[in-house]
Amino acid sequence: MSTTPQSTEGLSALEKLALSYEDNKKVVNTVIIAIVLAVGGFFAYKNLVVAPNEEKASIAMMRAEQMYSIDSVNLALNGDPQFAGFLKIISKYEGTASANVAHFYAGSCYLKMGDYAKAIKYLKDFDAKGTVLEHAKSGLLGDAYMETNDIKNAIEHFTAATADADDDVFTPIYLQRLAVAYEKSNKIEEAKKAYIRIRDEFPRSFQSRDVEKSLAMLGVLD
Repeated sequence: MSTTPQSTEGLSALEKLALSYEDNKKVVNTVIIAIVLAVGGFFAYKNLVVAPNEEKASIAMMRAEQMYSIDSVNLALNGDPQFAGFLKIISKYEGTASANVAHFYAGSCYLKMGDYAKAIKYLKDFDAKGTVLEHAKSGLLGDAYMETNDIKNAIEHFTAATADADDDVFTPIYLQRLAVAYEKSNKIEEAKKAYIRIRDEFPRSFQSRDVEKSLAMLGVLD
């Protein structure tokens, strides 16, 4: 049944808004209900699904990390009938912070096992942004690419791994590997710069012990 549109002439802005609402009530209410359901569904999912999964995933990670710490990489990766390894944590607790970190561990396990393609895949799937593992991820990717003789990508990731000048443990390690990668690609001046950074910025590091010898072989004698 059709209705004649009501004239809005002479009405105040508030009255016009009220009249517009009445004309579009069903549409407006449908949209509002949809928004409320979406927001409610999000919080229900977060509280009833995500939070418990985070806790379960975190507990599962403890045993897998324990195996990793004693270099039982196969157990850490695949688990056993009693506990989940990193691969199962990734699939079972997808979307949790623990599952994200499990990608890093899985990549590291595959790197140790010599499966460099899988190491690269899992490391790239790890979202390291804002985590303490950001530079470690780059370093491990650099190692994996070096093993596959992809020197260009190795240099790119070793460069990223050496960005933290305050890290006197891992930065000199990856500076040395960066220098070697540059030498392999015949970029001698870049290799010299990497070695010089070790000498000047990290004189107490293990890598600094042989840095003068490496520089001398490249023609730097001072």
